[in-house]
Amino acid sequence: MDIEQFRKAGYDAIDRICNYYYSLREKPVVAQVKPGYLRHLIPESAPQKGRDWASIIDDYEKVIVPGFTHWQHPSFFAYFPTSSTFEGTLADLLSSSTANPGFNWFSSPACTELEAVVMDWAAKMFGLHDAFLNVNEVGGGVIQTTASDSGLTAIVAARSRYQREHPGTALESLVIYVTTQTHSFGKKAAMILGLRVRTLDVDETVAIDNTGLTGEGLRAAVEEDHARGLHPFVLVATVGTTSSGAIDLVEDIGATIQENFPSIWLHVDAAWAGVILACPEYRETARLSGINQYADSFCVNFHKWGLTNFDASTLWVRNRSQLINALDITPDYLRTKEGDAGTVIDYRNWHLGLGRRFRSLKLWFVLRSFGIEGFQAHIRKCISLNNSFVEHIRACPIFELVTPPSFALSLFRLLPGPVGDTTGLDSVNVLNRAFYDELRSCPNLALTQTSVDKVFCIRMVVGATMTEQIDIDNAWNIIKEAGESTLVKLGYA
Repeated sequence: MDIEQFRKAGYDAIDRICNYYYSLREKPVVAQVKPGYLRHLIPESAPQKGRDWASIIDDYEKVIVPGFTHWQHPSFFAYFPTSSTFEGTLADLLSSSTANPGFNWFSSPACTELEAVVMDWAAKMFGLHDAFLNVNEVGGGVIQTTASDSGLTAIVAARSRYQREHPGTALESLVIYVTTQTHSFGKKAAMILGLRVRTLDVDETVAIDNTGLTGEGLRAAVEEDHARGLHPFVLVATVGTTSSGAIDLVEDIGATIQENFPSIWLHVDAAWAGVILACPEYRETARLSGINQYADSFCVNFHKWGLTNFDASTLWVRNRSQLINALDITPDYLRTKEGDAGTVIDYRNWHLGLGRRFRSLKLWFVLRSFGIEGFQAHIRKCISLNNSFVEHIRACPIFELVTPPSFALSLFRLLPGPVGDTTGLDSVNVLNRAFYDELRSCPNLALTQTSVDKVFCIRMVVGATMTEQIDIDNAWNIIKEAGESTLVKLGYA
């Protein structure tokens, strides 16, 4: 494809993208295909000779698009949202057209410098302490792929710091702390690093008021492990857990660490809910003061609720030297005079890989196009829409909330009878699994399941930019009908 052919194909591709979004509301939310469908539709081997571009792009729409689950659909309420804005799409197009690996400042100065600037923009928008700003040259921020990578990077830095402070500590005695509500990346990090992991149970308090780990709970666990000759070195706390949106008591945890266990690294994972900090009225609920005072590292995924196309996970650290000490390997072929002089950031030392994408361009485009006010409006709209869904649940006697709503996330379940009914938990869980199966069979709605303190329930989270009140009302009608149908099928009505 030459330049003019690319120009023509580009215009056509943009038209197809626009048509996709114009028709999105009419599409089923979830892909209506069976496992292995694609192998029957494309050849077993690549063609020996190149094909005409028109046939290639037509095949994309014929065989690929039908296999999509449409995460930007206004009736997609599953998992957490994955943002896609036209600003981010154009940024990805531009950044991929000037591909470079961005591993140090010299490899493409604009990539490094824009990332340093927009990470400071984001930190200020969230109200983070100046210690997390790149411009201060002590802490700073870096864009990773996902919160899993951000968390793994923080844990590697935490391990390195602990081993420097406690030389001779055996690797097999090191322990990563997570909770029963922590994202699965905590346990996966332990698998990757060959370390112990301990899961602290917080399900009981989450079920009561959607709060997680306390300082007292942490203290008891650490003292118990110290008595066993183990060395907890990092705690993954969460603001807005994946399962229920629960929030660990970061101030309480942080104070306990600072006063009693200062060698423990506090990583705060706010992958989904962290963008809430853009709205000052939610900062107290989201534990901003505790993050600012105690967190060693802090993560937010802009590609979830933050209007920025996947992938864009932002990680801030209070002390950048902890990352660099853990991750800096500089062979001669990567040395530059700017890096040796320490006058620039070489982001390859801030994450696990070497090469990296130019992700900061899309965050720059999004923040400039929406502005802070537009960003805040999106967050507030999603919370308002979730509140309207909560009103439906509370007004209907066959449903109940399992935990208090968390921003734009609600957990609910179907009831076999009036509140106070003596039907056992196992039977109610069976009922709700059948209810969820009924919901999954509906092509016009996407929800996901979870379990809190052994209670099986359904998650609904609002986050797509196209979602409006009519979509919430339509979702409620489907949920109510499915609930009534399930009660009849299982003999409860």
